[in-house]
Amino acid sequence: MRIVAVHIAPGRKIPTRSVDTVTAEAGKGLVGDRYHGTRHRHVTIQSRELLERAAADLGHPIDPGATRRNLTVDTGEIPTRPGTRLRVNDVELEVVRVSAPCRLLDDWIGPGAARALHQRGGSVCRVLTSGPIRVGDDLQVVPAD
Repeated sequence: MRIVAVHIAPGRKIPTRSVDTVTAEAGKGLVGDRYHGTRHRHVTIQSRELLERAAADLGHPIDPGATRRNLTVDTGEIPTRPGTRLRVNDVELEVVRVSAPCRLLDDWIGPGAARALHQRGGSVCRVLTSGPIRVGDDLQVVPAD
């Protein structure tokens, strides 16, 4: 899986901003994002492939930034099992839970968006090791020991 988009937002209900690179800080999250410093919700990840399926159900395209997820990968299913480890360069992430779509997406994207994104919302992860994350980087599932 390759990262095709990175989005951050400095606060709630503030539109996300597309960036080429972001710094992940262990135990804190993405520098500049509204969830930086929270306990577990450090990074959210979604799949463009699943977003396109949701868009087909909805009947119009969905901008990856409109979902308010931080990282968008090009293809594949995003692991949702808690404890699963992911790696982007030197940054190690741990899946905490499924990232359920919020009903506010109906206001931001259009009626039915939350329903179309159900089971396609990706995962919430915590940051275990620090480093940069860039558009174009590979996201890999770390094999279990």
